[in-house]
Amino acid sequence: MFGLFKKKSEKEKLQELYKKTLEKAHKLSHSDRTAADKLMAEAEEIAKKMDNIQ
Repeated sequence: MFGLFKKKSEKEKLQELYKKTLEKAHKLSHSDRTAADKLMAEAEEIAKKMDNIQ
């Protein structure tokens, strides 16, 4: 309850986006492999951004 108004850091936002992108890629991998590969590439770019923040 006390963290209700706490703003997320840039790293936390990127981690959440990374997780969502991987989940979407996994779901798409069953039906559309090329779209899933594109999402995986986006996830890798997000991972690189997270590494640069640290």
